[in-house]
Amino acid sequence: MKTVFVLFDSLNRHMLSPYGGTRIPTPNFDRLAARSTTFDKHYVGSMPCMPARRDLLTGRLSFLHRSWGPMEPFDNSFPEILAREKGVYSHLVTDHFHYFEDGGATYHTKYDSYDFIRGQEGDRWKAMVQPHWERLREKYAEGQFSKERRTYKAQNIINREFIREEKDFPSVQVFDAGMDFIDRNKDADDWLLQIETFDPHEPFHAPEAYKKPFETGWTGPILDWPRYGRVDELPEECEELRANYYATVSLCDALLGRLLDQFDRENLWDDTLLVVTTDHGFLLGEHDFWSKNRMNIYEEIAHIPLFVFDPRRPGSHGTRVDGLTQTSDIAPTFLHAYDAKVPGEVCAQSLLPMLDGAPSTYEAILYGYFGGAVNITDGRYTYHRYPPDLRTQEIYQYTLMPTHIYEPFALKELRETTLADPFPFTKGTPLLRVPVKPGTAMSRAYGPDCFIEDDTRLYDLETDPGQQTPLAEADIEARLATAMARIMDTLSAPQEAFDRLSLSTTMSAAE
Repeated sequence: MKTVFVLFDSLNRHMLSPYGGTRIPTPNFDRLAARSTTFDKHYVGSMPCMPARRDLLTGRLSFLHRSWGPMEPFDNSFPEILAREKGVYSHLVTDHFHYFEDGGATYHTKYDSYDFIRGQEGDRWKAMVQPHWERLREKYAEGQFSKERRTYKAQNIINREFIREEKDFPSVQVFDAGMDFIDRNKDADDWLLQIETFDPHEPFHAPEAYKKPFETGWTGPILDWPRYGRVDELPEECEELRANYYATVSLCDALLGRLLDQFDRENLWDDTLLVVTTDHGFLLGEHDFWSKNRMNIYEEIAHIPLFVFDPRRPGSHGTRVDGLTQTSDIAPTFLHAYDAKVPGEVCAQSLLPMLDGAPSTYEAILYGYFGGAVNITDGRYTYHRYPPDLRTQEIYQYTLMPTHIYEPFALKELRETTLADPFPFTKGTPLLRVPVKPGTAMSRAYGPDCFIEDDTRLYDLETDPGQQTPLAEADIEARLATAMARIMDTLSAPQEAFDRLSLSTTMSAAE
């Protein structure tokens, strides 16, 4: 068995034609859907980027205990298990630079080998001691320009001076490197290749050829990086931002097409498992917001695409699955594909039985940001439960790896650290119990300090798929709150995770 796992970042499900999207032609996603199984109710777990990847590697949700951070010493990872138990070789090709910052530096080492393609967003790639800032200022919209060193926007401006032709774009190089791995190893067996690109994550930077079909008539400076928050741009600015996202998705579709051509050319459909998905979606003005992290986790963010092709299950090709699935299911799926044992710490399902018609093992699933709402869906309703006050809630991070995205925990965070008893999933290891402090890096960037919305809501996706009108249905809310408590208990959530939401473990026992 061979496996190719394609992971995009911020790829909106509702933009893809297999899911009813019409604004962007995505013929290669259509090609993929015709060959594979399309999952209709696939959801995120922990948010955003690195928390999603921890779920993906370990097969369990992490957001109830930890924000953005590295893989922990006690974590399982599917590449290591496959290598140890089945001799499966794993290779990662990525331009996702968060893997190489403090908060992600223990992920890429789980693979037998890896390629890191440079240049995405704020990757500290090209060195320019004295950039021509005044010339560069003229090129970029005001909100997108910065010359403050060690910021993503300033570094991105420098990096883009070296990305001129299509071949220079990091996502193009990622697929080139992935396809090169396939060419060199197509006659070997027992390997897993992960092709992972940061696109279409912001900034929405695509080659000119992909922008032409979405021209807006914009004549101003480069505008392809929306703020995280409320929409307050002029209509023409909004259209230009969205057009650049469309162009980047179009690039992703073309890159997927090149990979599918290779599958056709090399007859990889005979013996290669192919999985294509993303980590989360991205708001493009829906609900009057840009991006993620600041607002409720609406369907545009939470409900994501997933395609699975298994050559051993020809009856599943071109079909659709309606059962609930989520990001953490990826790990047990790959372990199942190679007949490797699934560790007891995994709290997720293999997707492969669903290709044969088996139902989902979930009646509901949880998702969320650490420190924000705990969200649940049963496929019909979504329920987003917030604590009474995000900024005064008692909450702790549990970790042995105290780093944020690109820096260690601040000393003021660590000074009140205590040692917590082991959780069932930490394999007998006690953890640092770090209180969350207002104003720290985590709280400002993707935690309690940054949320604009914080009111509990219930939506009916059948009658209100756009989540425009919250429901007031006490019986439905009570049922979902009970299910939420039960799943949190299964995940060994700490007591304060229940307390902050006015839930209790007795709710799950009573059910």
